[in-house]
Order: sequence, then structure tokens, then C-alpha cells
Amino acid sequence: MIDIKLLREDPDLFIQAARVKNIKVDIGALLDLDRRILACRQELQQIRTEQNQAGKEISRLDGAEKQAAIGEMTRLKARAKELSDQADELTPEFDRLMLLVAQPADEDVPVGADDTENVEVRKAGEIPRFDFEPADHVELGQNLDIIDIERGVKLAGSRNYVLKGAGAMLHQAVLRLAMDMMLAKDYEPLTVPILVKESVMTGTGWFPIGRDQAYLCERDGMSLAGTAEVPLTAYHAEEILSAEELPKKYVAMSPCYRREAGAAGKDTYGLYRIHYFDKVEQFILGPNDRDRSVEFHREILANTEDVMKALSLPYRIVNVCTGDLGQGQVQKFDIETWMPSRNSYGETHSASRFYEFQARRLNIRYRDTDGKVKFCHTLNNTVIASPRILIPLLELFQNADGTVTVPEALRPYMGGMEKIEKK
Repeated sequence: MIDIKLLREDPDLFIQAARVKNIKVDIGALLDLDRRILACRQELQQIRTEQNQAGKEISRLDGAEKQAAIGEMTRLKARAKELSDQADELTPEFDRLMLLVAQPADEDVPVGADDTENVEVRKAGEIPRFDFEPADHVELGQNLDIIDIERGVKLAGSRNYVLKGAGAMLHQAVLRLAMDMMLAKDYEPLTVPILVKESVMTGTGWFPIGRDQAYLCERDGMSLAGTAEVPLTAYHAEEILSAEELPKKYVAMSPCYRREAGAAGKDTYGLYRIHYFDKVEQFILGPNDRDRSVEFHREILANTEDVMKALSLPYRIVNVCTGDLGQGQVQKFDIETWMPSRNSYGETHSASRFYEFQARRLNIRYRDTDGKVKFCHTLNNTVIASPRILIPLLELFQNADGTVTVPEALRPYMGGMEKIEKK
């Protein structure tokens, strides 16, 4: 949510933000509603003052003067109801438009239309060269009998899968490694609900714009979250914390559900774009300090890079352009991992900074050392998401004989298994 005062002061800034983020919202109509509601409330306040004053005078009057005063009180009451009704009628549309306003991106975010215009920041790790024709992850998974897409589709339709044997073990191993590494950094683990109230989805900014991407449980007014970011962010909704409590650093492992609406025909092969997956998510709730938020952004990005380095995976970091940013994000860095079957880097992680956008919608505040109550800042980042990360793990660590070497960091989580072989 945007502070309406900022919108009144510089509407062009938010018109431009919506344009470069490809978000449709009528700022002019919103400001017109704001002016009309403000006018109603200002007049209503004036009438209440007059009512209070007239009420005190009536007791001192008599005769015709008293009757006139009573008549004026009746008129004021009728006008107050008229104004209150007008404000109540205008407010739902005002609230609807406010939920569509885009937060302006920071100055160092590149302007671009879509993910093809994201800007590379740096690369890490070496891309291996094979002296044989490498297989893709689906072929490897089928030959090793560790991935069963056909039966996954039988169970749940397209974009579904089943992991078997060492495939399921590898999936769990990367999640556990990521969680252990975050615990070593003193992030507090939470187990959170993934079926959440729609107000939680709206508060975190996933609704209304992203509503089509969510699986809805309309009968119960609930939604399946696409990431643990949602319950982690809303965990302190409607609370006022103390400055000493911040920052709050949390980590959670959870299933994630996404409809992938609008992705028909896109990345339909294999495990890249699927309807459900598991993810370890890191989250920071910090003070209302932009410099510290930038520092926290570097921290959560470095946390994920540590996991990638432990897995010996080559990757690059990109500064996400405006057209690929979400409504509330002021900046996002994606980590893209090299995937031989795509002959390119594929997105595997996203690190986002929101400032007070989400906290304002969720009313998450803290009392600063000066006694003032302020909105918190929020940040989140993927630590690891699987099975997408299995694509580079299988493809990059494959051998000429069709086996896959297990990265050393994962072997303790797989009972010491060094190589995935067909049974």
C-alpha cells in the first residue's frame, strides 16, 4: 500500500511507476475520489463542530429561538448523514484503486519491458564442458527411475510429477542443506500455514493483481499460498513491535502452489514450470531505514549464494528490470542457474526489497527509540526451491554412463550416497 500523502504530492511519480511496471491503474480517478471523500469528511467535521456548539446553546434558549435552533440541528443531522453516506459510497472504489497502485522502483533498477531486459550483475562458477552428449533432466530422471512425470500427470494433470527413490532423497537433501545453513546464520525457523485467509494474500500484495495465479478455496474464503513469504510477512500483522525487537529474521520450509495462469505453452517440458514445489524461504522484518534495507538485501542475497557455492552450481545474478518487477517491489535480484538442457541460465531464486509497502497493507509497525510509531520494512528471498534446482543438479553432475554424481554437500543427507545409479 502506498501512503496517500505521497500520491497527492507527486501523482506523476506513481503514474510513471505503473507505466514501467505494466500495471493498469487510473491514478486520476483515484485522486478525484480522494478529493471527494476528503471534502465530505471536512464538511462532516465542520457540521459536528456546529452540532456541538448548537447543542450547548439550545438549553439556554426558549420560544421561537429554541425551535429555530432545534430545526437547525435537524438540518445539520440530515446533512451529516448525507455526507457520511456519500463517503461510504465512494470509499470501496477508492480502496480498490489504492490496492492497484504500484510502488516506484529504486533509481538503480533498469527500465525494461520484461525479463529479456534484466541486467546481468555478475557471474559465479564455471560452466562444465562434457566430452559426451549430455542428457536433459527428464531423460536422466526416467533412465534412473527417479522422476515419473507420466504418473504425476495421471494424478493431478499437466505440470505435475512424482519424485522417486534417490530423486525424492535429492529433493529433500537440498531443502535440508538450505535450512541447516540458514539456522547456522541464526535465522529463526517457523512452520507456517500455507492455506491462508484472503486478507493475508491481499496484505502481502499477492492479491488483487496476482489473484489468477492462486488456487482459491472459495467455500472457506481461503487461498493456497505460492510461497512461505506470504505467512512469514503477515506473521506480525496488526502488531506494534519495539525497536529493540528488530530486525526479525525468519526462515521457513513449505510447499508452494501456483496455477501458472497465462503460462500456457511456456516451459511445459520437465520440472521447470510446475504447479507445486517445495521451498526454503528467508524473510527479514526490519526498521524503516532505507540504507539498512539495502544492507539486508545484500545479506539475503549472500545467504543464497552461499548455498549455491556449497552445491558447486554455476550461476549469475541479474538486476530485474521494471517490467519484470512486482507491484510492491522496489528492487529484485534474481539468481539464475546454468541449465545445459536450456543452453542458458534459468531463474531459480528471487531476492526482493519492499520498504514499507507490505507492512503498510498489513499494519505492521514498531515504536522507534524516539517514541514515534513507524511502519516496518520487509524483504524476502528464496534460499532454495526444488525440484527446479534438480534440473541443474542432475544435468551438470551427470556422467557419461548415465549416472549422476551427488555433490559432496548433499551426501550426508543421502546416507552417504556418492552416485545415483539405476537399480
